[in-house]
Formats: sequence, structure tokens, C-alpha cells
Amino acid sequence: MNDSGAHRGSLNTSAVAAAAGYSPQQVRDLERLGVIPAVPRTVNGYREFSSVHLLALRTYRNLAVAIGPVEARDVLRRVPTLPIDEAVALISSLHGKLVRAREDALEAQRALLSIRDEAVYDSETGAADTMTISELATALGVRTSTLRFWEQAGLVAPERVTSRSVRRYPLSAIREARITAALRAAGYRIPDIRKTMHDIRELHEIDDPIAALRARIDVIAQRTLALLTAGTDLTEIIRNG
Repeated sequence: MNDSGAHRGSLNTSAVAAAAGYSPQQVRDLERLGVIPAVPRTVNGYREFSSVHLLALRTYRNLAVAIGPVEARDVLRRVPTLPIDEAVALISSLHGKLVRAREDALEAQRALLSIRDEAVYDSETGAADTMTISELATALGVRTSTLRFWEQAGLVAPERVTSRSVRRYPLSAIREARITAALRAAGYRIPDIRKTMHDIRELHEIDDPIAALRARIDVIAQRTLALLTAGTDLTEIIRNG
């Protein structure tokens, strides 16, 4: 049964869906999930939406772009129930996550640019140019077990130079470890880094991951704009909560 007949300033399902940019079924689903407040019904069982529901739908649209639909649904369910200070702190934490994501991506981009520039001057690797696993772990600020895991995952390829298979890291492996560390700091998953490392080994350059990080930074900027837009509506929801 389709909801119909908005009256006395109320909106029916089709009208509120059109105004918010959703399908009628999406609006019903968001009500069922608690993303928007419960919708009153007429004596005939038709939904009567108001500006409060339209505000919640508009907020969810921007919030989903900013932080993803799952977290956006959780935030919109929680915000109306929290004390004002906790609701404001929750919204502030969302901005903090995006700021940190941008800083991580910028740091990784700087690291990759530095590594690329250094590669131009790399010469043939000699014994003096290698590092032990402990030396490299200390230089990168990671555990030796992390380097072993990266090796097992195919991200870093050390040499084994003794009968006891002691690892030595030549310049090429040091470079791979630095790239891996930079991308991990930026939030890259191991499968994504594995593909990146394969491309780097095949092409002997790292412009593609640098471009990917630039695109990631641009996406974070768009997500931040969406969060700022949602923030105005969230302020109204908090004040009226």
C-alpha cells in the first residue's frame, strides 16, 4: 500500500522522498532502521512526515557521504538521545577522524615523494648499503615481527646471506619497507599494498601510488565538506533533541 494524501502541512511518503532525493522504499527503510524519528500515522494508516523527518533525511545523505552509511545510521540514532555535551563531542570526533586521515595521507605522500627522489640517486647496492632486520625495524619504528610479516605478505624482499638465513636488507628492500610503512600509516590494507608493490617492481617507479594518495586527499576534502554541511543540520537536531 502506498502512503498518500499529505494534509495540514504534512508530507506523504512520495513527497518527502522526492524532497530528500530518496525512493519511497528507502524512506521506509530508514524509518525502520531508526535513522529518522518514528512517523505518525493517520487513522487510515498513512504516514505523515514533517519538516523534522525531512531534516533527518537530509542530514543522513550528507553524513553518509562523510563517514559512510553504517556509521551515519549509528550517529543519527544516537545523537537525539545523548546529552548535548556528549552529542557535540561525538560530532567533533567525526571531524577529528577526517583530519587524521588527511594528515596520514599527506605524510604518506611526502614519504613516497622523498623515496622516489632518493631512488634517482641510488647506486648499486654493496655490503655497506644493507641493514639488519633490527636496524631497519628501529629506523622505521616498527617491530622486527612486523618486518617478517611484511616479508611473508610479499611486500618486502630481504636477502638471506648466511647459512642461518639471517636477513639483510639491501637498498631495494629498505625502499620497499619504507613505502609499505608509509602506506600502512595512510590506512592502506595489505592487499592494496601488495598490488602497489607489484606495480612498483614492474614499472620501477611510484608515481601511481602518489597519484592514488592525491586522489585520496581530494576524496577526504569532499567528505569533510559533506560533514560540514551535515553539521548545520546536526546542530538543529541536537538543539531540538
